[in-house]
Amino acid sequence: MTVDPLSGALAVADACTVFSGGFTAGGDWAIELRGRQRLKVIAVLHGSCLLVREAGGDPLRLAEGDVVVSDGDRPYVLCSRQGVEPTDSDDVTMDPATRMARLGQGEAVDVTCASGHIDLSRDRGDLLRRALPELVHVRADSPEAGVLRWLIGQLVAELRTGRAGVECVSAQLAQLMFVQVLRICLTDSDGLPPGWLRALADERLAPALRLMHGDPAHPWQLEELARAAAMSRTTFAVRFKEAAGVPPLTYLLNWRMSLAARALRRDSTPVAALARSVGYTSESAFSNAFKRAVGVAPRTYRAEAVARTRPGDG
Repeated sequence: MTVDPLSGALAVADACTVFSGGFTAGGDWAIELRGRQRLKVIAVLHGSCLLVREAGGDPLRLAEGDVVVSDGDRPYVLCSRQGVEPTDSDDVTMDPATRMARLGQGEAVDVTCASGHIDLSRDRGDLLRRALPELVHVRADSPEAGVLRWLIGQLVAELRTGRAGVECVSAQLAQLMFVQVLRICLTDSDGLPPGWLRALADERLAPALRLMHGDPAHPWQLEELARAAAMSRTTFAVRFKEAAGVPPLTYLLNWRMSLAARALRRDSTPVAALARSVGYTSESAFSNAFKRAVGVAPRTYRAEAVARTRPGDG
């Protein structure tokens, strides 16, 4: 198994990033955007605009090259200025050929944005969502944004040309954009809520995380993990909980359940074998732990996952 916690978390969450299109705008305009329980992504390709959060606070000025990722729980408004009545995004008509909408008045194009979402519906433990702040703002002039700008440029070119394979290429580029946003978050851990991403950003804790991710079936003890972090048991336990939001062995349990959930969704490995792969010698002990963590027994979870993916369903 991977010893890279970031790659591992993306894999078990089955995070799927999709850029669906965007809009151009001129004059006075405003649009309300909702994530609908999905992370919402906006990239400003040209011009600038304001982001106004429903929860209040000062508006955020977005400049050309900026990228915003929101948690999807709270709607926000993009606008030319405050006070303009926003249009609901559901009421905006998109050109099917270009996948772009038009907002505002006149023919002038003051701003162009690409938009999309990150589907985390398969992340039953909210592994990724809980690790991110309400709003991530990656500024175009930040030192780490160079790769992100290149990815945005490639994505825009794909959306504009519509060449064969555009759906596949756009999805892959969008996924790489999300990984780059997470990498940028790791350089500014003070802005992260307690969670695995903040723990990974702590260089002292990262070795212990890599051990747990690299061999989740091992019966890790607090002393072993503290030794890997070159700390005393007490210091390690306190620092880990402050960063990750849970004690080290609770984190290990949650990680094991996330791995198990992904395996149940993706293959037909017998539950007994799956239990051993995440450190349980007893199928019943694993099933009880899984039900406490996820809310349903492993076999029920697998049956529901199969039903959701069966052709013609949902």
